[in-house]
Amino acid sequence: MPCLEMTTKRKIIGRLVPCRCFRGEEEIVSVLDYSHCGLQQVPKEVFNFERTLEELYLDANQIEELPKQLFNCQALRKLSIPDNDLSSLPTTIASLVNLRELDISKNGIQDFPENIKCCKCLTIIEASVNPVSKLPDGFTQLLNLTQLYLNDAFLEFLPANFGRLVKLRILELRENHLKTLPNYTRTLSSSQDIEAKDTKSSS
Repeated sequence: MPCLEMTTKRKIIGRLVPCRCFRGEEEIVSVLDYSHCGLQQVPKEVFNFERTLEELYLDANQIEELPKQLFNCQALRKLSIPDNDLSSLPTTIASLVNLRELDISKNGIQDFPENIKCCKCLTIIEASVNPVSKLPDGFTQLLNLTQLYLNDAFLEFLPANFGRLVKLRILELRENHLKTLPNYTRTLSSSQDIEAKDTKSSS
């Protein structure tokens, strides 16, 4: 049976569910978009699709924390929550073992949990405009990372094993407290053709 447009809920909530498919009585939803909806928390409807949800957009709301139930969505490949009021990432993010893209830019996040290392499928992290002062050592175990954006943060140094991220192609660290890039990062940039933007002290 062909996909059915969710016109009713679109009128109520906005770009909520682009498409739903039905296989017998099973409802398949892979994408939910709640951007610019003035939300203060993640809608409970999201948790109804924890087995099938692959992309979740919560851009430009006023969400302050991510509930534990969200991390039962283990099929999630893209989580986009920029321009909200998050102050931290919960350790339960380690459950998102299929996550490939994470956008948490323009929040108030101060650090990444050590067990971010469990999200081994991550290829893109956009975390610019957050007061992140350091990256955990576990960050260097994200060996599939190809793009990392940490502009306008409070970074003072990078982890000792940062050079392990050999798949990095884009590394942006503008407007941080880094005075220089470490020697191993320069070597990595030269050999892997990484676009490492110049860093500036924000003091």
